[in-house]
Amino acid sequence: MKKIIIALLSAFSFRSATAQIKLPSIIRDSMILQRDAKINLWGWAAPNEKIRVSFNKKTFTVTTDRSGNWKTQLPATKAGGPYTIEFAASNKISVKEVLFGDVFFCSGQSNMVHQMNIHDVTYAKDIADANYPQIRQYWIPTLTNLNAPQADLPAGNWQPAIGDQVRPFSAVAFFFAKQLHEKYKIPVGIINASVGGTPVEAWTSEEGFKEFPAITQTIQRNKDTAYINGLNRKAASSRGNFQQPKDRGLTDQVKWSDASYQPVAWHPINIPGYWEDQGLKDLNGVVWYRKEIHIPASMAGQPAKVFLGRIVDADELYINGKQVGTTSYQYPQRRYNVPAGLLKEGKNLFVIRVTNTAGKGGFVPDKPYCIFSGKDTVDLKGTWQYKVGVAYRPQTGGFAGGISAQNQPAGLYNAMVAPVINYTIKGFCWYQGEANTGQPKQYEKLQPALIADWRSKWNNDSLPFLYVQLPGFMDYNYLPAESNWAMMRESQGKTLSVPNTAMVVAIDLGEWNDIHPDNKKDVGERLAIAAYKTVYKENIVHSGPTVQSVNADGDKIVITFSNTGSGLMTADGALPAEFSIAGDDKKFVWATAKIEGNTVIIWNEDVKAPKYVRYAWADNPVNPNLRNKEGLMASPFRTDE
Repeated sequence: MKKIIIALLSAFSFRSATAQIKLPSIIRDSMILQRDAKINLWGWAAPNEKIRVSFNKKTFTVTTDRSGNWKTQLPATKAGGPYTIEFAASNKISVKEVLFGDVFFCSGQSNMVHQMNIHDVTYAKDIADANYPQIRQYWIPTLTNLNAPQADLPAGNWQPAIGDQVRPFSAVAFFFAKQLHEKYKIPVGIINASVGGTPVEAWTSEEGFKEFPAITQTIQRNKDTAYINGLNRKAASSRGNFQQPKDRGLTDQVKWSDASYQPVAWHPINIPGYWEDQGLKDLNGVVWYRKEIHIPASMAGQPAKVFLGRIVDADELYINGKQVGTTSYQYPQRRYNVPAGLLKEGKNLFVIRVTNTAGKGGFVPDKPYCIFSGKDTVDLKGTWQYKVGVAYRPQTGGFAGGISAQNQPAGLYNAMVAPVINYTIKGFCWYQGEANTGQPKQYEKLQPALIADWRSKWNNDSLPFLYVQLPGFMDYNYLPAESNWAMMRESQGKTLSVPNTAMVVAIDLGEWNDIHPDNKKDVGERLAIAAYKTVYKENIVHSGPTVQSVNADGDKIVITFSNTGSGLMTADGALPAEFSIAGDDKKFVWATAKIEGNTVIIWNEDVKAPKYVRYAWADNPVNPNLRNKEGLMASPFRTDE
């Protein structure tokens, strides 16, 4: 009898628990809902449970299905608030401080991830002055699932852009939202779902790959958990069987970072610079750097900050024997806080342990290298001493496999996009492409497939899709050459054939030595200009010059542009640069160029019968200066495809 009573009580408790209304994580206090559109609200409760939703003096009733799912809609509501939404069944939930405005789903890879905090020096004033309680971000953490779309996210929150609370905001998305908020005087919501280093395939659903049978096969294969686990176990086992030599800097009786260590047989080397360019041929491993830095009396004992530019790949910084900072991979800019009491007047020992496993290791040029406190700054560039702690042996044979779920097709869509497709939005902002530059031609189909897929999932075939074309990156090439990055930009440009899309040209905003250029403000503001036209239907020039026609005229080529706005010009007042020209042989040489009205005329005396033209066709063109008078840059292009 006692067992029966316990069973009945357990059943009653389970029923009571499942009867509780549960809302998705994104529907919570301080959320921004899309104005002037029917709003989806959804969640879970007990099967056949009646849910009452009260909003703005009206009540809406919905009954859950057999699985306990429910969904209802609020009527279109003008921008404004705050409102409270009440949900009631066997329990009650109040969602407060709700605003109505415009909501954008912002996604992509690291250049969309990059937070205001990462660029806190460049945008220190923007952070300090941030007082935008009606701009709010909902950040979705990195999540993956290779099996099926997920119903919900972990707990999160809508965070306002106020002071230091703006630091976790995507910098691109923040400056985009700020422009819209200030122009239209409405709340702006950002749903930020972005992950560094990820391909477009990871963000697209399984249904979005109907025209890609090979990718569909990969998705089906990845659903076999035993297969995935087997790959990862095999990879882990292979790595475990290979042991690199130990780092002498850590195993010597006195560690090389200790203040008491006496250096022997160290050699000079410069910071910044890569060690392969300074006599360490093809070295992968650990290199230690050390130098005595003179600190003035005004900085002694004071808290300070160290800038170490960027380091390839990982680093540890020690000052006077104490570790003050470490970073595990190459892309973040190194900005370390030095605690009060560590610095002393006169000589201070700086030791940096750098680990690199592939490519050139060391300190990236053209970045800040200094320590500062208050108004005092000490330069850290110059000649240091180095010693190799360990040279890694090449790993041959074995199994290098394993699988990264965030790089697999649909892996991010299932976990980071699917849970919010019921959330009504105004449009998309997309900044991605670096991870797909190895196969730029395929991107011509993959990006339109993503757009069609997302519009289908949000059940709106005309949702605006705004995206950023890749900026310049990598070494400058002073001769015409082939370029995968240029081909990727070309593929991105072709997506403009998809209705209700707009592309931001950022070719002038890159940095040769940083895949994450510091200028995120101009990117966000150019996205906003694209939105003025595409989303808000303003009668403005929203694009840089685009090629309308190309015609040979004797020994010259005449290129006619559209989207010239108030006229063509160059950013630096010089003649148009980065044009190359070729005849039938497609052997491109640099061309002289001049602007005449809405045309650019190019020629080269050695090309008597020109046929083809390219503009800014390089990984990182040296001076892509063609633009319209509205300040929007011309997109790179070629006519010899």
